[in-house]
Amino acid sequence: MTVAVETGLWQLDAVRSTIGIKHRTMWGLVTVKGAFSGVAGEGEVQADGTAHGAITVDAASLDTKNAKRDGHLRGADFFDAERHPTLVFAVRDAVVRPDDTVGIEGQLTVRGVSRPQSVTATVTESSAEAVTLTAEFTVDREQFNLGWNQLGMIRGLTTVTSTLRFTRGA
Repeated sequence: MTVAVETGLWQLDAVRSTIGIKHRTMWGLVTVKGAFSGVAGEGEVQADGTAHGAITVDAASLDTKNAKRDGHLRGADFFDAERHPTLVFAVRDAVVRPDDTVGIEGQLTVRGVSRPQSVTATVTESSAEAVTLTAEFTVDREQFNLGWNQLGMIRGLTTVTSTLRFTRGA
């Protein structure tokens, strides 16, 4: 498939998009998985083929299928969703490569801390009206002041997976 994304404004289709996380915990014995239900975003493709935009995630929308754990993750030890209600990935530049991947350079902001983040996404759908990108990348949670780690239970990087579907703006 050769990808040619139309120039103009694109809106994230929140119903057909997913953002999830997984992290090994309990000294590496258990993998906790969760998904965010509150996702929004938009982007603009320029005439030269580059793109910029932002994905915003509602921090309180994380669901790991365990209410007590979800409450802890939303609290001050982790996302502190009351004081920092959103996580934002601001795309500074995105370029479609010949192999139908997209090189994305951006800024990830969590708990008010911003860090550069590079992501390689794969184009899984491309038409004049819709584009779907999938990506998996890792984040060092300690860089975002998410360092809570009772008894050394939580080690390593958090894996973020996403399927983001964009549709043409009006």
